[in-house]
Amino acid sequence: MIIDIPEGKDPIGYVWGEMVPGIGLAASNFSLSVYSHSTLGLREFEAARLKIAQVNGCIFCLDWRTERDGQKVEPEFADAVTNWRTTHRFDERTRLAAEYAERYATDHHHLDDEFWDRMRAHYSQTEIVELSMSIGSWLAFGRLNHVLGLDAVCVLPGHSS
Repeated sequence: MIIDIPEGKDPIGYVWGEMVPGIGLAASNFSLSVYSHSTLGLREFEAARLKIAQVNGCIFCLDWRTERDGQKVEPEFADAVTNWRTTHRFDERTRLAAEYAERYATDHHHLDDEFWDRMRAHYSQTEIVELSMSIGSWLAFGRLNHVLGLDAVCVLPGHSS
């Protein structure tokens, strides 16, 4: 980790909440809003989120699984995200969510009319905007955590460090 964390402080809480409170708290609220207010189905949400975690290499994000109403995606889901082009585990919306996340993060200049035609065939305009904002949040904040080394010191609830 490249940021010095005072003894006894939670690294995420300190960096996101105390170091730059005017920015960190707003970023934290945006990040939390993506989870609290999403209308996307759990599978497409997690396909996009996990694809960004894979692109970013964020250790914490790769280990995290979003839970909704007591449900999480199956353990093999992350492997299916890696293989989104060929997996039989995804419907078209889930496959498109993984594809969009990958292209958004690695090749956004080449999101062409053919891609958008496929997206509009399966997602409403509102869902496309929501998915875009979610992907942007995960890309920015997962990358921030990885670059600063915070992802290596974050501990999931119920996990020991």
